[in-house]
Amino acid sequence: MTIRSRVLGWGTYVPPRIVTNQDLTQWMETSHEWIVERTGIEQRHWVEEGESGAGMAAKAAKKALAEAQIDADQIDMIIYATLSPDVDFPGTGVFLQRELGLKPLPALDIRQQCTGFIYGLSVADNFIKTGMYKNIMVVGSEIHSTGLDISTRGRDVASLFGDGAGVAIVGVSDDPEMGILSSHLYADGTDAEALWLEMPGSKYHPRISHEDIDAGRHFPTMQGQKVFKQAVTRLPQVILESLETNGYTLDDLDMLIPHQANLRINEFVAKKLKLDETRVHNNIQKYGNTTAATIPLCFSEAMEAGKIKRGDLVCCAAFGSGFTWGSVLMRY
Repeated sequence: MTIRSRVLGWGTYVPPRIVTNQDLTQWMETSHEWIVERTGIEQRHWVEEGESGAGMAAKAAKKALAEAQIDADQIDMIIYATLSPDVDFPGTGVFLQRELGLKPLPALDIRQQCTGFIYGLSVADNFIKTGMYKNIMVVGSEIHSTGLDISTRGRDVASLFGDGAGVAIVGVSDDPEMGILSSHLYADGTDAEALWLEMPGSKYHPRISHEDIDAGRHFPTMQGQKVFKQAVTRLPQVILESLETNGYTLDDLDMLIPHQANLRINEFVAKKLKLDETRVHNNIQKYGNTTAATIPLCFSEAMEAGKIKRGDLVCCAAFGSGFTWGSVLMRY
């Protein structure tokens, strides 16, 4: 008998502090209109001092466990996706395990940035298919706000990102027709420096200097046009690949949940695929780019809005730093 995995429950959390585009004008030369025109973002959530990625993930995880109707001690593994770990090491997965009081279990931290949650779903799916584990907690949790250049110098990047967490409980499907159908993962490091955070880094000695800090090398940088061009090429390709692999066409797709990096990217992709707005859900307007947390935040919101129901054919797709990209197709 073929084992298939399925998302049993979702949970999300965003910090209560809302930072609007107008709020950003007190720190940088910008405007609400300028940010909306370029990105579609109207506001984002940022943490207050003392909040942690593991703490946010724990809040989301408790909601996901409740929706999945399973106990915490039934979790066999944590897969934790983030580009903003709470500390350099150990990985944040163990802090989440401790926060939830889970039994000793494997905690795998992955660093695929915006594609991290897609990679995490794929890893969980394959572990469950082998029969090695029955219930896996897949996490995307990010705190960007403490690492941004919140000034006019850094506004192109600082205006994009928000904080938040999302969790999926992936378990064994009780229906062989329902669940994750396939996943498709890619990476190409040709333009890795087009979207990166260079320092501190172990290839440097010292890992960061006062001169590096003065030059802002500890802040993320992005070549926006290069990212945009690659994203609007790779995303349609990997979405179509997921459908074709399973014998479906775009007409069969009930909902696309794309990574929330830039509303203009998602609008371009939808137009390229001839998908109307009723079959693509976006919420970047409220949350900004929460990197590994965007897929669960977006999926959960679409469910709550009644746009996704059990049995729907849903594709989740992401593109991000690396460059990395991927898709997961599921009969939800």
